[in-house]
Amino acid sequence: MSDNRIYLFDTTLRDGAQTQGVDFNPADKALIARELNDIGVDYIEGGWPGANPTDDSFFADPPKMNRAKLAAFGMTRRPGRSADNDPGLTAILGTKADCVVMVGKTWDFHVDVALEIEHDENIRMIADSVEHACNKVGEVMFDAEHFFDGYKANPAFAMACLKAAIDNGARWVVLCDTNGGTLPHEVEAIVAAVCEEIPGEKVGVHFHDDTGNAVANSLAGVRAGARQVQGTINGLGERCGNANLISLIPTLALKMGYETNVGEADLHKLTHLSRMLDERLNRQPNRGAPYVGESAFAHKGGLHASAVEKDPRTYEHVEPGVIGNQRHIVVSDQSGRSNILARFRDIGVDIDPKNPKVGRLVELVKEQEFNGYAYDGAEASFELLARRILGSVPDYFHCTHFRVIDERRWNAQGELITLSEATVKLDVGNEPFMTVAEGNGPVNALDAAMRKVLVARYPALEDLRLIDYKVRILTPGDGTRAVTRVMIESADGNGDHWSTVGVSTNIIDASYNALRDSLVYKLYRDGAEPHHG
Repeated sequence: MSDNRIYLFDTTLRDGAQTQGVDFNPADKALIARELNDIGVDYIEGGWPGANPTDDSFFADPPKMNRAKLAAFGMTRRPGRSADNDPGLTAILGTKADCVVMVGKTWDFHVDVALEIEHDENIRMIADSVEHACNKVGEVMFDAEHFFDGYKANPAFAMACLKAAIDNGARWVVLCDTNGGTLPHEVEAIVAAVCEEIPGEKVGVHFHDDTGNAVANSLAGVRAGARQVQGTINGLGERCGNANLISLIPTLALKMGYETNVGEADLHKLTHLSRMLDERLNRQPNRGAPYVGESAFAHKGGLHASAVEKDPRTYEHVEPGVIGNQRHIVVSDQSGRSNILARFRDIGVDIDPKNPKVGRLVELVKEQEFNGYAYDGAEASFELLARRILGSVPDYFHCTHFRVIDERRWNAQGELITLSEATVKLDVGNEPFMTVAEGNGPVNALDAAMRKVLVARYPALEDLRLIDYKVRILTPGDGTRAVTRVMIESADGNGDHWSTVGVSTNIIDASYNALRDSLVYKLYRDGAEPHHG
């Protein structure tokens, strides 16, 4: 292995899920895992099998990985049990994961007070668990909990815990700063000392951000010899979060010259990955986020803007397009053009940069985003918008009218129920149709009514399903009159996923816009021919 190679370990789906206000469902976890695999991280920690139904569901049907290894997280065996008779250990060894990560104590204070066992027994727990796991799965990691505090208190014991894992087959030992209190100069000294006894190619680091130093600590750990770095997208995590992989990846590759599995083409996806997660969680992206924030390369008119237009290196530390972001100069007509062209390339459209339709699309995107649309989390809607400008999306159907009625009443069994009924008028080809359907909500009823007409004429829609629906209030000061943005994620029988967006002051109208794009995108992508009656 090259000493310049850094392995990236993402724990968004496990450690990131501990963020206050974050609650992933299985569909969220599957989508995020696919995005992480696509960008090229080496390891994706899917969760803790046996800990909760969501993680059990995820590991029961994990997404296919072709670049990353899927990791299952758990604990070493408990005191007083053998490794092959510990339910928790058995649970993580019985999944379809490529590797397992086991956490164990390395701070003598915790062994004395929390576990109340002898130090030697703690070391045997680590050794037994790692040895047993190595006989069951292809790769085993040991997470050394509170390692930095443990090393400061009792370096001999902390190192003995690491060596118990390494000597019994662990591929990696990961030094965890669990309470986030260690500083960069301490990290560099301690990691260097560890790497004198354990090769750096077997050492990883995992930092929390309680002092605001998680990224700096990670970089210090790498400089001192560690060759695996753990973190989360956008720094998600309990308390103040984890080291932010979105900042770490380009810094390692572009600033420090390290080799990672995230190649040059993958770096372009970083901004999308960051904003996709925020959209998925219904959170407002951090405009000032390093590298990927909307303001990261924004220059107001005046001296800075003039200097940047002459030579971007004056006020930009990297070219924004390298990580998928874009330069914003308020007074420049060119703002956004390069980004639009990059998106064209991503969807397979070859167009002359001088084509006037590019400028038209740039202005339309600006207008739409001003009105509340967000295309970073809705690639299918953006592709349709772009292809409509180019005149390449067929007119599969046209909705001339819809009406949705909600009824709340007591049924014959004395139960209080709410039903939705949608009436839809569609033109398909030269034929007009009207249909009515009920649903367990207005969007479900609208979807059901449209499908009554469309599936018979476009069988490709038969396996289309809506798997997620999110609403964000864009103008909270307007109360119930607020503008809303609806994001819909769809999937089909091929396992493909896509997201669409709709915006309106009427939530049903916004939902229809997103739903319509989802149906049209499926038909266009499958090459369906317009129905002519």
